[in-house]
Amino acid sequence: MSARADMLARLRTRLPQGDFPLPDLPRFPGVEGDLLAAFKTSLAAMGGQWVMPPEGEPLSTVIRARAGAGRLVRVSTDELPDFERTDAVATPGALEDVDIGVVRARFGVAETGSVFLSDRELRVNTIAYLAQHLIVLLDPAAIISGIADAYLRDDFTSANYVSLMTGPSATADIEGVLIRGAQGVRSLTVVFAKQVA
Repeated sequence: MSARADMLARLRTRLPQGDFPLPDLPRFPGVEGDLLAAFKTSLAAMGGQWVMPPEGEPLSTVIRARAGAGRLVRVSTDELPDFERTDAVATPGALEDVDIGVVRARFGVAETGSVFLSDRELRVNTIAYLAQHLIVLLDPAAIISGIADAYLRDDFTSANYVSLMTGPSATADIEGVLIRGAQGVRSLTVVFAKQVA
């Protein structure tokens, strides 16, 4: 038996006996009223940007306009077949030279301007951190009121990896000066686009 297997076996013999249900989570009030407007305000406060594409404009046109010429774009959604796929790489580290990553969020949170990204949406988790810029597609109908509501969704328990991203990476550790793009994406742009079934 390996040292790891031996250690895990010993831990299992020492597990407490009994049923230990998780506590009920209280309901907290979230944003009331126009959730889309609240989401936009919260996102902007955290350094994020948003785009409301003209009605009927193809998503690929919107992405190309945001990306510009000569930029390496990788997508983690089936909605953009014209672009290279995130999961076409051999290793997660191979995404290190990506200029723009595009992913569809499961939902957004009006209270914080956050977008929910799990391993299902990202397909390769490193795209959310190695890409220089992240474009997140979000259906305006998928915006929920508050952060506490997000934790009550089954999305958290059914995913292996979850991130609630709120704007680009930022730090103000040194002399209180805010620096965006310090440890992750330099910009986060939410494109409001209905989810096509």
